[in-house]
Amino acid sequence: MQLFYQPELVNGIRHLDADESRHAIKVLRLKIGHEINLIDGHGTFYKAHITNDSHKKCEFEIVDKTEESKRKGFRHIAIAPTKNLDRTEWFVEKAVEIGVDRISFVLTKNSERKVLKTDRLVKKAISAMKQSIKAQLPAIDEMVTFKEFLNSAEGENKFIAYVDFDNPIELKSVVTEQNIVLIGPEGDFTPEEVGLAIDNGFQKVSLGQSRLRTETAAIAAVHILNLFP
Repeated sequence: MQLFYQPELVNGIRHLDADESRHAIKVLRLKIGHEINLIDGHGTFYKAHITNDSHKKCEFEIVDKTEESKRKGFRHIAIAPTKNLDRTEWFVEKAVEIGVDRISFVLTKNSERKVLKTDRLVKKAISAMKQSIKAQLPAIDEMVTFKEFLNSAEGENKFIAYVDFDNPIELKSVVTEQNIVLIGPEGDFTPEEVGLAIDNGFQKVSLGQSRLRTETAAIAAVHILNLFP
């Protein structure tokens, strides 16, 4: 299914943006009267008919809409972005495909990337949403310091994944409906950061016996959160 994205559908906008219009008319060669499928990023699928086949501003009329089936729970991953931006982009793309509700970026003491622009990450998320036939775009937060994130983090269950092979508690055994999982940088969280997280209501958990790269650990956490019924 080819999906087109228009986040302003809920506000009455009935045309595609320039890029989506060009793809629909120039690439797919759609014409007036052709049916298209749209998503608004807020959880709704739409069916529409093209009324103006301009490649600069493709207009349409809505003929039907369907709410996306809601999953139980809330899946929130907070991650220290990798030095290699491609790996962070890969994580965002795959997390959206699997299923995530919110992605936050945190600046830790061992973070190798100190600055992060989220514009491209949002585009990756939109593409992954369309690819995986979803209608809900996850929230993607600007990067904040570790302390700022801890002060603002809210949720029923708050976890920090920490490389501690003596830790007997596995994430898969403690997740419930509302979960936040903190994933550290390649150099991991410092013991001081772990202690601060615990003081702020986070529980230390393990993702398994293997030492994982940052983006791999984050994907493992997303997968585990999606196993909750």
